[in-house]
Amino acid sequence: MKERIAFSWSGGKDSAFALYKLLLSNAYEVAYLVSNFNADKELSMHAVPIKLIDKQAKAIQIPLLQVHVTSNENESYEKAMELVLETLRKDGIFKVGYGDIFLENLKTFREEKLKSVGMEALFPLWQEDSLTLINQFVEFGFKSLVCCFNDRTLGADFIDKTIDKQWISALPKDIDPCGENGEFHTFCYDGPIFEHPVTFGIANNWIKEYEFKLSDGQLVNEYYRYSKLIAVD
Repeated sequence: MKERIAFSWSGGKDSAFALYKLLLSNAYEVAYLVSNFNADKELSMHAVPIKLIDKQAKAIQIPLLQVHVTSNENESYEKAMELVLETLRKDGIFKVGYGDIFLENLKTFREEKLKSVGMEALFPLWQEDSLTLINQFVEFGFKSLVCCFNDRTLGADFIDKTIDKQWISALPKDIDPCGENGEFHTFCYDGPIFEHPVTFGIANNWIKEYEFKLSDGQLVNEYYRYSKLIAVD
């Protein structure tokens, strides 16, 4: 009998590939996708609107649990997550899957948060080679649009492109092929986990500034260029 779990869904390529591996394992039944949305009703960091994430979930045929964060404060995020984890536990779900590859601090954060409420984390892509993963992702038939990137790391000709072998080979050598360091984010719209492709449109590009605090307490500003994705029938 398969164990019922939830999966933390970002809508991007790593989420899609990690979910694919969990579904192939035959050990788990993914009962819910869980996505975090900011006050603008967009997926955090990826800036993908709720309508498109909902379309993904329907194409994958797994119910979507929406986590709404009312502000950028960490406290708002943690309170919202506590509520959804409580909902999952009441439904008999005690494990959550993630698409992380090698960021130890993020893995530890997720594990500790789940452990505090008696739950466990699953990382089906953990410690896999990034270049191998992104090439497998393309070879297995997944299609993912680059919808966001750090202006410091990539040029404008990398956005609004579907990742393929040519796109991968054009990446600068110092960029992780999966963007695991936050160099870019993606929107996955087709592949073996989807019953049908997710239709969408692109309105324009725009730039958003973020302020990050480094480990030594220093504040730095980063600029991300985004695709304005829209849901279409």
